[in-house]
Amino acid sequence: TLAPIGTQTCLEFYFIGFTSLKEYRRLLFIPFFFGFCFSLTTNIALVFTIAKQKTLHSPMYVLIGSIACIDTLTPFWIVPRMIFSFATGINVFPQGLCLLQMWSVHYTCSFQSSVLFGMAVDRYFAICMPLRYNVVMSYNNCRIASLVIIICNFIIITAMVALLVVTLACGDTSKNYLAGLISFCVPTVDCFGIALSYIAIFVVIFRSAAGESRSKAIHTCSTHLMGICITYSASMTAFMAYRVQHTISPDLRIFISLLYLLLPGLCNTWIYGIRTKEIKVHMVKLLKCGRVDPL
Repeated sequence: TLAPIGTQTCLEFYFIGFTSLKEYRRLLFIPFFFGFCFSLTTNIALVFTIAKQKTLHSPMYVLIGSIACIDTLTPFWIVPRMIFSFATGINVFPQGLCLLQMWSVHYTCSFQSSVLFGMAVDRYFAICMPLRYNVVMSYNNCRIASLVIIICNFIIITAMVALLVVTLACGDTSKNYLAGLISFCVPTVDCFGIALSYIAIFVVIFRSAAGESRSKAIHTCSTHLMGICITYSASMTAFMAYRVQHTISPDLRIFISLLYLLLPGLCNTWIYGIRTKEIKVHMVKLLKCGRVDPL
């Protein structure tokens, strides 16, 4: 029996997703386990290739490597505990673990949005202002920008999670919309900046003379836009699912949220690894020879 609101203590949470499947719920272990292993393996291979190949140590490839790191971490916060629950039927979450998971998921997703914005800025200076590219995207500038992004996202997400915990502890969830608004601010600002960057980029591209450099620029930017569209489409779908949660089933809402967290990690290796020629060549060498050339 729960104590009156304001005096009760919550020490555990229960994962009750996909209850409509009943005895078939345990079968979800199979797709989630293999999907997690595939995402983990391919993204680690992508990070390893970029880290080992010195010719890929330019800002664009480092940003792609950052996306792969995020795609490795994001499912790591969620999936292992899920597949354990599916396999064993143990659905209890300790309070501390649940709060850590909530903070970690929101932080990595927010950081991913900032990295995508960084990729748009990198392509903007590479295509629209090539003479200033090496100055603006220097090592020191990138290091400072990375530090600012890490700190800003940390402050925003920590404040959001703290607000959620306080409202939950007080038994009043009416202000959850404010926490949702805070978490939505970073991706919205990033998305606006990305849109402006790529509009300027494609204006410059289509005004330039046709040739190999133009085709390469279009291919590179379209590759990046594919990853951006998948990430933000999944994010927007999950956000809207919770805004209209009374009109869809809880299991469908949970499934949409999981797609938002897991789909980019499953797709980005193909988008950035296979469609980017330089990365593809070295990944093939890694698979065939088990090594990457140092130069």
